[in-house]
Amino acid sequence: MSRYQNIGAPPGTMHYSGAHEGKRIRITLIEFNDTDFFEQDFFDLSECFNQIKPNMVKWINVEGVHNLDVIESIGKHYNIHPLTKEDIVNVDQRPKFEEYDNYILSIMKMIIYEKEVHAEQLSIILTKDTVISFQEPDGGDAFDLIRTRLRQHKGRVRKLGADYLFYALMDAVVDYYFSALEKIGDKVEEIEEAIINDPKHQSLLQLYKLKRQIIYLRKQVWPLRDMLSNLLRSESKFISSNTQLFFRDLQDHSIRIIDTIETFRDLLSGIMDVYLSTNSNKMNEVMKVLTIISTIFIPVTFIVGVYGMNFEFMPELKSKYGYAAVWIIMLGMMGGLVYYFKRKKWI
Repeated sequence: MSRYQNIGAPPGTMHYSGAHEGKRIRITLIEFNDTDFFEQDFFDLSECFNQIKPNMVKWINVEGVHNLDVIESIGKHYNIHPLTKEDIVNVDQRPKFEEYDNYILSIMKMIIYEKEVHAEQLSIILTKDTVISFQEPDGGDAFDLIRTRLRQHKGRVRKLGADYLFYALMDAVVDYYFSALEKIGDKVEEIEEAIINDPKHQSLLQLYKLKRQIIYLRKQVWPLRDMLSNLLRSESKFISSNTQLFFRDLQDHSIRIIDTIETFRDLLSGIMDVYLSTNSNKMNEVMKVLTIISTIFIPVTFIVGVYGMNFEFMPELKSKYGYAAVWIIMLGMMGGLVYYFKRKKWI
């Protein structure tokens, strides 16, 4: 499907821009408080709504945003603005934070690095006692640790409210950034060592590919800092002052991530310069050898050229030792030039 079919449509018109239209949407409902816990998967939204209990913190995770009817139904149930619904299904959104009267919205990218960088859009809505997360069905997310803490009653997440769960989900995504950056750092070191030891064209292709992935990662992560800054400045009623402190720490992590990405980008540029300099030095060495060989043979070629002229009356043509004398002179000139070049440390 084209990503630009929604051009000219009225604001708030939902148009899915991803590539998972054939997959079934799965909805996971987790409800908890300090003493009770409930978890269940649904494929029917009405069944999920029927299981919602009062006086509990609720986390609804929607895996798949291509079914516009499901997104529309969730929007009606929680009074979600049409512009928010449009942003949820448009998976090319830039990370951002928005505040409405009855909820706040955070859009960010989940980053996974296997053989290359892959970004998946995550939209999180926070209401008074409910967190709704929307993601694409790519077979996994960064929330397994959060689910484990909820099931085993570990950490603060069962004791605090929905705003802390909202933070915990974002923090889990940011932690995945560090994991991806660690793998990228190993790849940078591997390419750097390969290019320094034996620069080959294949290493250059790997370097170029990794550099493009770094640029892609930077494009996905750089707006995260602005999004967290806007969240901290919002003074939203849905985020308590205690949870606000955790978001400050999350902003520090985002700055560290951006600094690391910039460092990798500079390293790759430096490695590229090393590769080009190494190849240039190799070419210079080759040209130096060829120039020295040419210089040594120039006077010899001149002598051979002179005595190769077809004139009848030339000196030394009738000489008994002329042939040997010419060889001695040529070898002497060549030896003298080699000695001169060595004295100059040119060879």
